[in-house]
Amino acid sequence: MKKVAFYTLGCKLNFSETSSISRMFEKRGYKKVEFTNQPDIFIINTCSVTENADKKCRKVVREARKISPNAYVAIIGCYAQLKPKEISEIPGVDAVLGAAEKFQLIDLLDGFVREKVPKIMASDVEEATIFHKSYSINDRTRTFLKVQDGCDYSCTFCTIPLARGASRSDTIENVINNAIEIVESGVKEIVLTGVNTGDFGIRNGKREDRFIDLVKELDQVKGLERIRISSIEPNLLTDEIIEFVSKSEKFVPHFHIPLQSGSDNLLKKMKRRYLTDLYSSRIAKIKQLMPDCCIGVDVIVGFPGETDEEFQKTYKFLNELDISYLHVFTYSERANTAAIEMDKIVPMRIRNERSKMLRNLSDKKRRFFYESQLGKERKVLLEEDIENGVIHGYTDNYIRTSVKYDPILINETKLVRLDHILPDGTVHISESEEIYTH
Repeated sequence: MKKVAFYTLGCKLNFSETSSISRMFEKRGYKKVEFTNQPDIFIINTCSVTENADKKCRKVVREARKISPNAYVAIIGCYAQLKPKEISEIPGVDAVLGAAEKFQLIDLLDGFVREKVPKIMASDVEEATIFHKSYSINDRTRTFLKVQDGCDYSCTFCTIPLARGASRSDTIENVINNAIEIVESGVKEIVLTGVNTGDFGIRNGKREDRFIDLVKELDQVKGLERIRISSIEPNLLTDEIIEFVSKSEKFVPHFHIPLQSGSDNLLKKMKRRYLTDLYSSRIAKIKQLMPDCCIGVDVIVGFPGETDEEFQKTYKFLNELDISYLHVFTYSERANTAAIEMDKIVPMRIRNERSKMLRNLSDKKRRFFYESQLGKERKVLLEEDIENGVIHGYTDNYIRTSVKYDPILINETKLVRLDHILPDGTVHISESEEIYTH
């Protein structure tokens, strides 16, 4: 029995796909092991959103070779689709598979026998037209369920359409069946993932369904306690979706909504499909219906043409928005994007300074949001995450909590009181019996 280990770089979508590919190996008689357990095969699933992700891929390959010098090393994922030849030249790589090939790698690599010349199996991204179902099962508390793949948008900073192809989705029926399988395995929370999740419903190039149709059907799945939307574009987050989530018992009050810039000038240069007025109206609508909703925001700093004045617009816009945290990305030049040809390049030193400012703002926003929730009662799903006699969990509105370890609480949803913020930034929850017996 050959041993296989997996390593995933990048987003939740990558994690869901790695998990599904690992189950394919197990069904074919391979033994899944930890990365350090001298496997016969390494499968490295890559990302290419930032320059650091590319460098991390090279480092993981080097570590794999140290652990198991004679093992077979296959690279899949976005970086593999974008730069297959470059990856094949990394010492120790045996095969590179693109977006259309990665789910067939067991058959394509035929026993994983090392050869003198690395195999490159990466067809044009236009060939990636099939939707492959994926969901993670490493965590019995929550699962990342892929419902959509690819993207039809043409944002000038992004390589994802080049790495994953056109927008395509699973059927609602298949998603529901996947959700039922997940619930039967004991999982309490499903996180819906995709490249452009709100664009769900396109099959064979035609729109067959809407995301709200999927949302309404998932809300009926018996035994599923929580559903979380991982990320959704503001132009696709409709009033109908917000209103439905506000009344749902399953969909939690937590949205992650990419912004990228608080400057309308830069949003136009980025070819985003909204301006700040629409974005702020989405936030206002959410907070009107769900005052305790947690809202996360993606933002890019240092995009070409981002002057001090434009950056201050972004900072001011975010500072005044009723949001809960930021994911800050320092702009990095990516080959084959429109942005790489733009002038008025922002020096890296300034990009880093601005990133630090926004990360500090994020810390303040998160602290303020946590403080606004103290004394309130929320439902917490407690996880198998034990550290120094403490277990953690997340409230429905995405506050990370801590409580003294008790095996009975693992993978249980409890109504708790949010007591105080601990030095590690988590919120201590009440242990009183009256709260736990609600």
